[in-house]
Amino acid sequence: MPEGPSIRILKEKLEHLHIKGHTILETAGNAQINYDKINHKKIVTFKTWGKHFLICLEDSTIRIHLMMFGTYLINDRKTTPLKLRLSFDDTELNFYTCVVKLIEGDLDKFYDWSADIMSDTWSTPKAVKKLREYPDRLICDLLLEQDIFAGVGNIIKNEALYKARIHPASVISKIPPAKLNLIIKEARDYSFDFFKWRKEETLSKHWEVYTKKRCPLEHDIKKINLGKNKRRSFICETCQKLYN
Repeated sequence: MPEGPSIRILKEKLEHLHIKGHTILETAGNAQINYDKINHKKIVTFKTWGKHFLICLEDSTIRIHLMMFGTYLINDRKTTPLKLRLSFDDTELNFYTCVVKLIEGDLDKFYDWSADIMSDTWSTPKAVKKLREYPDRLICDLLLEQDIFAGVGNIIKNEALYKARIHPASVISKIPPAKLNLIIKEARDYSFDFFKWRKEETLSKHWEVYTKKRCPLEHDIKKINLGKNKRRSFICETCQKLYN
């Protein structure tokens, strides 16, 4: 699943195409939306919220979530069933295997921008407050809760917890306040590093535990499906302390 930094890269790519202010001339695809609402509408701007890519039009917004296996192509096509195509004078955007919805109205009513891990309005105190509302939950689950950490996915979760030296099965109420703040800091810092490394195509070279068999200190790493949704966790039980 593309994580928040990858969606930021998509936004950056489209901004470089200079199609803001341009009119959508043609649409296609099997997305279950009202195409009359977007045909011949101008692109006002592009936004992101975590893993959501937002194409803002004059009076509505196209929300695209790439889910686990979604992809996009710019000025190219593939044989996979098309979810949505937006065509302009000399540019074509194609989205596949994703969820497309149409949002009408003020986006501020739909999104808490301060919950986006890469937002300039990110609020650590607000994140801590939200975490404390779930004292019996595991940190590995709550790091993936998009209402708290919009944009954090499994890579960021694993790498941030290793950098903070916290075991992913640690219980929120047992984690000391300073350590909880450290986890949040590492998740945010790693998100910006992820953004940089993904653009450089060097992301996997920087993984310390994700998909690894040994940590940087040469301790064994265990791969365990943990938490409510049984997502993969890569754990160094020597380096990472369990708070339970």
